Amino acid sequence: MRKMKVLTVDDDPDILDVLNLTLSEHYQVFQASDGKAGMELVLQKMPDLVICDYMMPVMNGRELCKTLKKDILLRHIPVIMLTGKGEVQDRISGIEAGADDYMIKPFDPDELLVRIKSILKRTVTSLDANPLSHLPGNTSIVEEFQNCIDSKKIFAIGYADLDKFKAYNDLYGFEKGDEVIKEMARILIKVVRDQGGANAFIGHIGGDDMVFIVDDAVADAACEQTIKEFDAKVPSFYSPEDRKRGYIKAKDRQGKEQKFGLLAISIGIVSNAHQPITHVAQISEIGAELKKYAKSFEKSIYVRDKRFIK
Repeated sequence: MRKMKVLTVDDDPDILDVLNLTLSEHYQVFQASDGKAGMELVLQKMPDLVICDYMMPVMNGRELCKTLKKDILLRHIPVIMLTGKGEVQDRISGIEAGADDYMIKPFDPDELLVRIKSILKRTVTSLDANPLSHLPGNTSIVEEFQNCIDSKKIFAIGYADLDKFKAYNDLYGFEKGDEVIKEMARILIKVVRDQGGANAFIGHIGGDDMVFIVDDAVADAACEQTIKEFDAKVPSFYSPEDRKRGYIKAKDRQGKEQKFGLLAISIGIVSNAHQPITHVAQISEIGAELKKYAKSFEKSIYVRDKRFIK
């Protein structure tokens, strides 16, 4: 696993030494003695976080922070501003410039490490989150899958997918389609948290594909409740005419007009209750296979992999 990169910018070499001593065990550390040199290093190294002093020659910390936050490709990089004790106006000015946090010099190294870890975690989560559902995205999903494997405990991972969604999206438009996906997310969040407790996980792979992780013992109940709540909501997605008719007319992937039934949800449950699962790719492969099988039915359904494999 790569070390995340931290850029430290301060015109005091002693502070740079302290920062290097504090951070180098955990992060790749790059150093600059003023804001202009710091900005050049940002462009060269693309750090995951910047720590900079407020008062510096050539370009001060506030100017450096403002420059970063104005750039659409760099604005995601979090900034911790260092200020002198009692310099309240500097702290206010730094936060107004877009600083994500500040620390007063002299700072406690352990506190700095905790703050960095917290900020980086928030940043990764924010960047990874699906913009539509705001659920964790693929980076977090893979990490959670690996955590399941490493825990050596029995787990269940549900792959949820909407049936006939493309036809619906083509006919009703992306805005209506997005509302369906958001409703799917709301239902999954409610059901999985109810059934799976505080440690349950829900992620959004993309489009109408989502995953959830619960204890194997509650997976069936979670699927049944999800299907019940989703099916109850489906009629509200359609016009009165389509709802009464029970289908829509739209073009298939070959461009031919076809009849498509109302939306349904398919869920494939991957579990290590009956077979060992040793790597993340194995989860994805089984999940894709189960989901494909579930989608062969013309209704909402969930299927489990109950094969005993030694």
